[in-house]
Amino acid sequence: MSVYELILKRRTIRRFKQDPVPEELLVRMVDAGRLAPSGGNLQPLEFVVVNDPELLPQVFAATRWAAYLGPEGTPAEGERPTAYIVVLINRNIRPDGGYHDAGAAMENMILVALEGGVGSCWIASLDRNALYRVLGIPQHCEIDSVLALGVPAETAVAEPMRDSIRYYRDEQGVHHVPKRPLASIAHHNRYGQKLVD
Repeated sequence: MSVYELILKRRTIRRFKQDPVPEELLVRMVDAGRLAPSGGNLQPLEFVVVNDPELLPQVFAATRWAAYLGPEGTPAEGERPTAYIVVLINRNIRPDGGYHDAGAAMENMILVALEGGVGSCWIASLDRNALYRVLGIPQHCEIDSVLALGVPAETAVAEPMRDSIRYYRDEQGVHHVPKRPLASIAHHNRYGQKLVD
């Protein structure tokens, strides 16, 4: 599958089978994150991979899920992630910024996960104090976000946005994600001149 095809297929997943994420895939994901663009090539990012069954529930408790969906947006017991990658910005290397680096690394990891048959949910709504404590993260590392991972146990689809950006689940449990159409966001040479019809 091409990179573009992976991008077209990628959707956030919030329900997971309980199969473990292969260790070699987790290593490849972190390596892909490491190789992402970095402002000034400072490379301030560090990664904590969590797949220990004792730690998984503690990391899950520090995450906040899918506000638009209410309680059904949070994975139930038996549908929770089987691994996480916590993305850190080392403030000894870069005292401020680094958020673009984290975003680029996260997208690289998401695409490598999908290529390996693993779904993901990028989470920035976190109890960071709990994560510092549970994972022994030093204070000079800022927690940017967490990537929740597992084999998908749901279907998520993109659809043209009509009158709302709110994602929703239908009666069959399919997760629908409205996306603005390309023609409404792509300009050619000057703002307002369409790139595509």
